[in-house]
Amino acid sequence: MKRQLMAAVAVCALGLTGCVTVKSWTSGSTPPDAAAPAPAAPASASETAFPATTEGATAFVADAEKRLMEMGEYVARVQWVRATNITFDTMWLESRANAQATEMSVQLANEAARFNDVRVPADVRRKLNLMRLGIVLPAPNRPGAAAELADITTRLDSTYATGKFQFKGEQITLDDANVKIAESRDPAETKALYEGWRTISPVMRDDYARMVAIANEGSRELGYADTGAMWRAGYDMAPDAFAAETDRLWNQVKPFYENLHCYVRGRLNAKYGDAVQPDHGPIRADLLGNMWSQQWGNIYDVVAPANVPAGQGYDLTQLLTRANYDATRMVKTGEGFYTSLGLAPLPDTFWERSQITRPRDREVVCHASAWDLDNVNDVRIKMCTQINADDFYTVHHELGHNVYQRAYNQQPFLFRNGANDGFHEAIGDFIGLSATTPTYLNQIGLLDTVPGAEEDIPFLLKMALDKIAFLPFGLMVDRWRWDVFSGKTTPDHYNDAWTANMLKYQGLTPPGPRPANAFDPGAKYHIPGNTPYTRYFLAHIYQFQFHRAACKMSGWTGPLHRCSIYGNTEVGRRFNAMMEMGQSRPWQEAMAAFTGENGNDASAVADYFAPLNVWLTQQNRGKRCGWDN
Repeated sequence: MKRQLMAAVAVCALGLTGCVTVKSWTSGSTPPDAAAPAPAAPASASETAFPATTEGATAFVADAEKRLMEMGEYVARVQWVRATNITFDTMWLESRANAQATEMSVQLANEAARFNDVRVPADVRRKLNLMRLGIVLPAPNRPGAAAELADITTRLDSTYATGKFQFKGEQITLDDANVKIAESRDPAETKALYEGWRTISPVMRDDYARMVAIANEGSRELGYADTGAMWRAGYDMAPDAFAAETDRLWNQVKPFYENLHCYVRGRLNAKYGDAVQPDHGPIRADLLGNMWSQQWGNIYDVVAPANVPAGQGYDLTQLLTRANYDATRMVKTGEGFYTSLGLAPLPDTFWERSQITRPRDREVVCHASAWDLDNVNDVRIKMCTQINADDFYTVHHELGHNVYQRAYNQQPFLFRNGANDGFHEAIGDFIGLSATTPTYLNQIGLLDTVPGAEEDIPFLLKMALDKIAFLPFGLMVDRWRWDVFSGKTTPDHYNDAWTANMLKYQGLTPPGPRPANAFDPGAKYHIPGNTPYTRYFLAHIYQFQFHRAACKMSGWTGPLHRCSIYGNTEVGRRFNAMMEMGQSRPWQEAMAAFTGENGNDASAVADYFAPLNVWLTQQNRGKRCGWDN
């Protein structure tokens, strides 16, 4: 399996509360009026016609939703054009559109504060609160701030998307580097790839520091201590309580991660020797088959159980190739999973307007993402799909965003979003748990027979190398960012703090000393792309809660890792009922609607991987596990 990218963000227009996206215009379709102006920003608070009364608050919210939806569609169209055709002009257009959107969102958020002491219905209060919480990077309400912030964010994103570096005498892209680091078993080569990709990001550091300063200024105007505190406030709980909750979840799964780390380190030591990878302490990050060491499935051949006979098992990439899958068939198969649950097929516009493969004639953002143009029915994905196991999973994941977006499209605009951002990521991951089982592969004809119990440990180890290995990375990215926003980590220490987090949470170290100007965080898309990352950590908990509940719902009594809900329309009905809620209620109620559980529960992760944890414990007997000195 080639685990190249932890796929997937549901793309939202900068500064807008609802997730939106855009459509491209194909021959035969009618393009929008090229001369049409952008929607106008709202009037200032002093000019508003909405008095500070119950009726005024209700009318203000209705007007704001209309404005935000119009602006969202406009900005999303521009964002799509830039993401699928990166040029100076499209960057310029996106920067200006983002600035307008940010100014509107900040103005509306500040105006919403006029109703803080007004008695209003619960749904109106929730919408007023969401207006403040829905801005990822708020600009301060002063002339030029939104434009400067937009220029910086567009420049950071495009710098990442167009990054290339020298490797063995030729310039290579991240796509190329991902494949090479996944396949290489030469430590000198993996070191060169790891360090080479990180040469694209030092130029970002000053821009990033300036962006943090502007966003913090805007966050303070909205009543938050800093931007990190604002992000943490978006989970229907106090910011500090949310941070403590993620710590609690991590402590539930940390022992299993340490067990996996210990086993993998021992196998790497057996392959490379003490000079490359000692049998104690941290793991050298570039040896794990992934550019960010966030998923380790690419090195399964190195760490596979020693007692598994050669040739036993199956390779999903080989199965796809043998069955003559192309990119479109991959996506059609993913769609088929959702329709088997009784959910509606994708609209024709999805197939007309999605970017499913990488164009050869222009620079594009290849990072897989799901888009919703109009917050109604114009959904699509943007991928550079390859025929391999990784992208087979990614397709099922991305379509989960689109299915969720369509499910809540009858909610008022400010509720057209996931119960929280972790839900939006977990929907597709939950489906992916079924889509990677041999049960499902047999159901759709890719696998002739379902392997017996002797395949359980190899299967679970492959899954753990991606799912369990990811958990500390999913936590550390925003832990680093929260400290940056709070001022605890200053620009001069950005990289030292990043490396320290790698060691603290993942037990990893870079392959060699980092240069003085290094800005390794910028080599991870979600940092220059300004996508909050704790959502992925939460998704890796939620997906197992969803899966355990769905399997129980379907009457499954076997091991969780063999359960596939493909074709179960009753599960699909209850699943859709949860998704239709959108963000209209606290996420705890959405969780209870599907699983019957009112909060986060990582015990489902332990239930799924229980046989593997027993096996790892046996393999690690007598070893020096952990990585602290």
